[in-house]
Amino acid sequence: MPVHNEDIASVFDEIADLLEIEGDNPFRIRAYRNGARTLRELGRDINVLIERGEDITRLSGIGKNLAGKIHEVLETGHCLALDKLRKTLPADLTELLKLPGLGPKRVHALYHELDIHNHEQLERAARDGSIQHLPGFGAKTEARILEAIQAHADTSQRFKLVVAGRYAEPLATYLRSAKGVKKVKVAGSYRRAKETVGDLDILVTARNGRAVIEYFIAYDEVDTVLSRGTTRASVILHSGLQVDLRVVSQESYGAALYYFTGSRSHNIAVRRIARKRGLKINEYGVFRGDKRIAGKSEEDMFRSVGLPYIPPELRENRGEIEAAHAGLLPELVQPGDLRGDLHAHTRATDGHESIPAMAEAAKAHGLEYLAITDHSKRLTVAHGLDSKRVLSQIESIEAFNADGGGITLLTGIEVDILEDGSLDLPDEILSRLEVVIGAVHSRFDLSRAKQTRRILRAMDNPNFTLLAHPSGRLIDRRAPYDVDMTRIIRHARERGCYLELNAHPERLDLLDTHCQLAREEGVLVSINSDAHSIADFDNLRFGIGQARRGWLEKQDVLNTLALAAFVILLFSPASLFSVSFQLSFAAVFF
Repeated sequence: MPVHNEDIASVFDEIADLLEIEGDNPFRIRAYRNGARTLRELGRDINVLIERGEDITRLSGIGKNLAGKIHEVLETGHCLALDKLRKTLPADLTELLKLPGLGPKRVHALYHELDIHNHEQLERAARDGSIQHLPGFGAKTEARILEAIQAHADTSQRFKLVVAGRYAEPLATYLRSAKGVKKVKVAGSYRRAKETVGDLDILVTARNGRAVIEYFIAYDEVDTVLSRGTTRASVILHSGLQVDLRVVSQESYGAALYYFTGSRSHNIAVRRIARKRGLKINEYGVFRGDKRIAGKSEEDMFRSVGLPYIPPELRENRGEIEAAHAGLLPELVQPGDLRGDLHAHTRATDGHESIPAMAEAAKAHGLEYLAITDHSKRLTVAHGLDSKRVLSQIESIEAFNADGGGITLLTGIEVDILEDGSLDLPDEILSRLEVVIGAVHSRFDLSRAKQTRRILRAMDNPNFTLLAHPSGRLIDRRAPYDVDMTRIIRHARERGCYLELNAHPERLDLLDTHCQLAREEGVLVSINSDAHSIADFDNLRFGIGQARRGWLEKQDVLNTLALAAFVILLFSPASLFSVSFQLSFAAVFF
């Protein structure tokens, strides 16, 4: 069975989880987590690098020990260290980690203090009030655990967009190599850039449908064939992801692509419009009576019902049809529109690369400026910067810019927003930085009123530029904290600061609906990579997808501005103290 980066990363994550539940050495745990992160962020399959004879210990976070385990998993499909750990702990214990709010430390307490092994025992303990008495839990946490258990029970397995892509794209490439195949397109929620994907819908045009179906089910990652026919088949991959393939005629390709892209709610709304015109829409085309009048392309299909083309990311029946009728559809932001990135980390805190390496990677991605925003001192797990280290980093950035590296670096910080809304570094330090990103990294459990008040106060700091990952969610791992996002967005407008859309596929935060609200309120959004390694700049494409789902146009996105325009919009004269930055500004204007 083929082994992907995600498979090995999952092995390392599970080892780290089990070690943490056992209370093992935190440095050992962190090594496995860093290794998993490196594999997920790697732009190529690790087995390709090994086949080329490359030394994988040169990858950040991959030492000899982890390299050996990577080779072991690739060669055998197993990891002996993980197999041993699994035997020391109950089999269902790691399933608890899939519940939002239950990290390894809490699972450690539940296991060692209450002997909880699985969801059923956890639910019983929550209902009888046993959990709230554990240190670090409480009645509110106990109630949230019950809610998470119910939500988990009601939700079928879904895959993060980035994970689905690691299976979708190689499979699409495989299908394109089939004899007689002309077009291959992944449709469904994947094409709409949804944060998670339940299954994959793939459309193919070819003359010989049966041959394509046989080629499809012979794919080496197919585990189970659910059904097969002359024009369609359904399989389950080894990863558990279901894939449905349909072979369609060229005449029906556009209609089928539209139909299987969805969403269902959007499709129903458009079918109503078609019925009023005496038309019928299905996966084979648009029909007047028995005559097909459109279907070869999506554009023709939309035109037949009196609508302009609606991009896939907007097809959620959230006003896009009305906007299309009124000629008010947004011209959505494109990947090439980004000129800068305002959130990146280096090895000074929890990043993996030097300042020059991150700058070079950003430049390779077509960016003309990059803010270096390492963590502030409160985030001790990331070795956050104190005032002295911030000043030292400013000097390093000044020196880089003076050498003319083909990209301008901005001085910055990702500063912790403390519980009372104050910021983690003194104003005299923050005022010397060009980009100050405020972030909540603690006390996610505050009440809605307190959490909102905390963030509003932070935004009132005159040095505050941008609110990082505004909801704090980690997809499928941590629910958003309770905050009045409407008030946050409107306060950003009043204060003249901005919101981040964090492009990391574990976050994709702002939510798409909040992007749309920010646009309506006139608040610019910055699509940032939150890069911790050179590979992380690739994640900007996921941020673009989320921004498009949120109706954002180029002019709605802060970092689509060229450097000179960015300076004029963002910085007050007091913050233009940096010699290198003044030189960049002067080169454009004088």
